[in-house]
Amino acid sequence: MQAAYVATRSLSRELYERASRVMPGGNTRHSIALAPYPIYARCGRGCRITDVEGDERIDFLNNYTSLILGHADPQVTTAVQHRVVNGTAFTMPTPEDVELAELLVDRVPYVDQVRFCNSGSEAVMLAVKAARAYTGRHKIAKFEGAYHGIYDYVQVSEGPSVDEWGEVDAPASVIDSGTPPSVANDVVVLPWNRLDACRSLLTAHKEDLAAVIVDPMPLGIGMIPARPGFLQFLREETARYRMLLIADEVLNFRRGYQGAAHAFGIEPDLASFGKIIGGGFPVGAVGGSRRVMSVFDHTGKLKVHHGGTFNANPVTVTAGLETMKQMTPDAFDRLNALGDLIRERLARLLRDRGIAAQICGAGSMFLVHLTSEELVDFRSLQGFSRTNPVYGELCHRMLQRGIIISPRGLFGCLSTPMGESEIGAFVEALGQSLSATDEHR
Repeated sequence: MQAAYVATRSLSRELYERASRVMPGGNTRHSIALAPYPIYARCGRGCRITDVEGDERIDFLNNYTSLILGHADPQVTTAVQHRVVNGTAFTMPTPEDVELAELLVDRVPYVDQVRFCNSGSEAVMLAVKAARAYTGRHKIAKFEGAYHGIYDYVQVSEGPSVDEWGEVDAPASVIDSGTPPSVANDVVVLPWNRLDACRSLLTAHKEDLAAVIVDPMPLGIGMIPARPGFLQFLREETARYRMLLIADEVLNFRRGYQGAAHAFGIEPDLASFGKIIGGGFPVGAVGGSRRVMSVFDHTGKLKVHHGGTFNANPVTVTAGLETMKQMTPDAFDRLNALGDLIRERLARLLRDRGIAAQICGAGSMFLVHLTSEELVDFRSLQGFSRTNPVYGELCHRMLQRGIIISPRGLFGCLSTPMGESEIGAFVEALGQSLSATDEHR
């Protein structure tokens, strides 16, 4: 299945050569980079993608979790087609954005009001700005290694190296290239799962912190689960000091019918949403309590101006509304049961082969760490995740066997068109890929 892709005259190779002349690095998002060049998609149906060479593979990435119904769902496609012929953008609101907002408010217990935007990064930015405006404070706290999009403040210490990350109980604020140094002074970096250290840091900065932003199951920290009581501690501590708690639900809203924060037993003040609520189109949203969301209210004491040409774009909200309607509690239960199945079968495969591994994730998501070391926080990941070349090698071997997975780790997610046969195909392909990798070495 890789023969056409790696051929001298492959279309993917040709497209990448063209792309490299007009885009830096030949791509427009680093998350799809693949050596020596990416596989270009032609079309998708259900849980499968056909590339430009004509090869078909099962998609276990789903555009990094955003396609919970898979590709070209018939009902979503029909709804979008009906919407498109009646116009795609207006300088007026549409009934669809009201309906999607109502659905989210009805579904998520801690959300009273919603504002739409165009990406998860925008949603996080808006949540941070709202928290600052509401509290009158300027600093935020985030967890070392956590990814929250491309806003300067939340990118602090997203991927710090050993020589720059500082003490484990008081991580340094490490900025990315292109970020003003002053940004570091306004971000307190917390160590995941280290409760006492977090308590000390939050207490030390209690007068200045507007909010703590947390992903309840952070992909950037390898989906290492929060220790019992840790998320509840964050809720209690932020409330004690009148800081806001922001849940990043952009990726993890697919955790369950009411999202990840609810599934893990916390009620944040604000949350950022994205991915699945757009039904395959660019989307973002911020939602929360009425009192905090009032900072956006132009009929009251407006504090945060929020425009955006494509906010609540009718095509996006139509697709999102149809998608979310299909994701009933029963649909989530079925998909999450498949998630339990793949995690169980992966654990059995690795155990039977005597491979040191740990399975993280919940709901319809899974992530395999090839290590027996204790997984606590971001620093636990160094040496065997993200940059480990074995994952790139396994990615290519899985592609050869008809499975799409990330080259940056054994991470994947499921979509509703999948069943036990697709789970079986994944596990079998991984077993064969591991054997081939061992033989190669």
